[in-house]
Amino acid sequence: MANVITAIDIGSHKVCAVIAIVDEEGVAKVIGESSYPAYGIKKGEITGIDEAINSIASALTGAERMAGLTVSSAYVTINGKQIISNNNKGVVAISDSEIGEDDVFRALEQAKTVAIPPAREIIHLIPRQFIVDQQSGIKVPIGMTGTRLEVDAHIISAPTTAIHNLQKCIQSIGLRIDGIVFSGWAAAQSVLTTTEKELGVLLLDFGGGTVSITTFVEDAITYSTSVPFGGSNITRDLAAGLRLSLDDAEKVKVRADEIIKTADSNGSAKKGEEEDEKDDKPKKTDILDVAELDIEGVKTISRKLFNDIIEARVEEVFDLVKANIEQSGNEYRLPAGIVITGGSAMVPEITSIAKKSFGVPARIGTPKGLDGLVDGISSPAYAAAQGLVLYALGDEVYRGDSRYTGGSSGKKKSSSQGGFIGKLGGIFKNILP
Repeated sequence: MANVITAIDIGSHKVCAVIAIVDEEGVAKVIGESSYPAYGIKKGEITGIDEAINSIASALTGAERMAGLTVSSAYVTINGKQIISNNNKGVVAISDSEIGEDDVFRALEQAKTVAIPPAREIIHLIPRQFIVDQQSGIKVPIGMTGTRLEVDAHIISAPTTAIHNLQKCIQSIGLRIDGIVFSGWAAAQSVLTTTEKELGVLLLDFGGGTVSITTFVEDAITYSTSVPFGGSNITRDLAAGLRLSLDDAEKVKVRADEIIKTADSNGSAKKGEEEDEKDDKPKKTDILDVAELDIEGVKTISRKLFNDIIEARVEEVFDLVKANIEQSGNEYRLPAGIVITGGSAMVPEITSIAKKSFGVPARIGTPKGLDGLVDGISSPAYAAAQGLVLYALGDEVYRGDSRYTGGSSGKKKSSSQGGFIGKLGGIFKNILP
């Protein structure tokens, strides 16, 4: 029997529910998905329990209708400015000459002893590498011979109150929580390549109310957090600068790329019709036609003003990201550059602004890795939702969950840690709270 995975990405702008089945080959296929506006959620944090419950329930109901089934549990994302991370090491003596699961368990328990304030809880304990008798860079230590085992782990924690509020929302609609996952870590599962993580990459999940920051070096996560700025800040700036309502400014922002392409296309066509002896390059028109957006009293806007507003705010957000990473002692100028995903990744010229701000290459991260009904969740806005399913697929493997027909030897290890986690069996289930 195929296993069912339910993923609920709880964002500041929307809540997205995805239901997938895992076949006997270990492949996740989407059979239902639905999104609903996020109410009671601001800057990644729950501010109104009843409103949030309604948004989550509405998204889930839509996905269940499409899938034709009712689910009983789900993986959910968590975000917010109070997400913090630490890197810590755990060292143990090998009980026998050959390293076993118990040795790995003890090393991870040691790493978990990093000082976490009483009001916080660990949501992720991610092994970056194992070191056996000074030999570093080991991903799977089980079965190796040595006398000393060390683990270098990445630990992500969140406020206890934020976790409890999230649990209350999910449990109030009758669901059991399979796992709580930092949205940046979830998005990384669906948009980053192995090469990028190996070379060193900065992933920015640019959402409506937050930007999740995740860095990787040598195929290991090095830093993760979130800043409380996002697409809603851009919308407010556009509303003020273009003298529009917030709803109208959101329309302009969402359709901007399409409007600009249409303007350029029309400008090029007109240039071709009026071609004369001059060999000048076609100039981009400064007037953008927004008549089709049905904004009362506004038919056109200035392209220059629009771009200036976007660039100013996005640069400000990027400056905050850089300052945040620098303060943590990590590096943001990584060889593989910047990967930007999330709903606000579609803002025009965002990769150009990123290249200018960070001084490294930049690209838009589009989610990949799932089969089935993915057309509705194929844009960067759904990177965390798709990634949550991929994370869950790997989690089902390492938890040794009997519902997953692939077991610990499932053919597809979608989680970046899936290969060795499968060998660890149920160890992590016992470590994490």
